[in-house]
Amino acid sequence: MAAAPGLLQRAHGALRRVPSWSVYLLCMVPGALLVAAAFADRLGPDPAGALVKELGEWSLRLLILGLAITPIRELTGLNLVRFRRAVGLAAFTTVVLHLAGYTGLYSGFDLTAIGRDILRRPYITIGMAAFAILVPLAATSTDAMIRRMGPRAWRRLHKAVYVAAILGAVHFVLLVKAWPPEPLIYLAIVLALIGWRLLPRRRARPAPA
Repeated sequence: MAAAPGLLQRAHGALRRVPSWSVYLLCMVPGALLVAAAFADRLGPDPAGALVKELGEWSLRLLILGLAITPIRELTGLNLVRFRRAVGLAAFTTVVLHLAGYTGLYSGFDLTAIGRDILRRPYITIGMAAFAILVPLAATSTDAMIRRMGPRAWRRLHKAVYVAAILGAVHFVLLVKAWPPEPLIYLAIVLALIGWRLLPRRRARPAPA
């Protein structure tokens, strides 16, 4: 149910004063704290594994947050669309940190070993596919690229984030292997947010003459 018009107006007035870059920085706080904790050796007996896993989870949470912006607007009237790019870029940055942790801490940046993992381990194959999809989305997340591509083509390209989010959630499910509920819940949330976009929308009735 949408919030009261007066409350929404005040909320939107406050949000207009929030710069997008501050939302990006806020979204990056968890990743920065994780990296700091790793350097301070505060991530338990397997700091490398904990760092890579937690960065991966935070990147998935940020992707989910980006996907949730449209349903939030349609359900409540709260318009956070102008922050979606900042959230998406924070998700991509966190994915890069997650990938850097895997390639550096686990594989020592050994391209042969990394290639072997991609071919032999389905969860890494799927994770790399999700990352490959996110790269062009991050690269085109500027006003200049929107003008160059045209809004329609740009929106069509950026719908690939749905595929990346599904692959990211499946990557998490396959990674844990023991089928605990947490990764399955993430996958269910991603599918629900994408499924929301497929629901028929009620068209507004024309005003009486």
